[in-house]
Amino acid sequence: MELIETIDALEAHYGTPGEASLRKVATRLTPLYRQWIMTSRFCVLTTVGPEGTDGSPRGDDGPVVTELDPQTLALPDWRGNDRIDSLRNIVRDGRVSLMFMVAGSNNVVRVNGMGAVTADEGLRARFARDGKVPRTVILITIAEVYTQCARALIRSRLWAGEAVPDLPSVGQILAEVSAGETGGPDYDAAWPERAAKTMW
Repeated sequence: MELIETIDALEAHYGTPGEASLRKVATRLTPLYRQWIMTSRFCVLTTVGPEGTDGSPRGDDGPVVTELDPQTLALPDWRGNDRIDSLRNIVRDGRVSLMFMVAGSNNVVRVNGMGAVTADEGLRARFARDGKVPRTVILITIAEVYTQCARALIRSRLWAGEAVPDLPSVGQILAEVSAGETGGPDYDAAWPERAAKTMW
């Protein structure tokens, strides 16, 4: 199999991108990009580090990020699995990307920039809910923000709401990879109550 191994060969294969693909990029939040991102309750945070890349879903029951200024976003690090893969990467290599989605919309807005991690008490307090605050906040300095082509979500019919039969549960996957030492039906049965108690 012949591989494409140079940028020149890659660009020759794809040709010149359309004008809209190039003109849509902003270097800070514009009013409409701000409106779109502040509507999003979900994004995927992508980071890079010595061990490779990491993609982490992030969600909230309101805007998933807060704007500190047109060049800076704040993403609270709410409860998760405590692996801190994304945070480790950011501390060592600040390059980050955020992919914002809004349920029902086939459009995606992407932000590329530099991230930093802070445990600043005042900033963490801005996200307080029910007496709880995130352990840290990720600060993202925007380098570019732009819309992503909608074709991928259209092709996948992501928001069609179709039931997926026989989809493995997390408990089943854990039991498989741990040779039955972790997970299983008890894990799945206990998960909803555990999640409800540790959401924030």
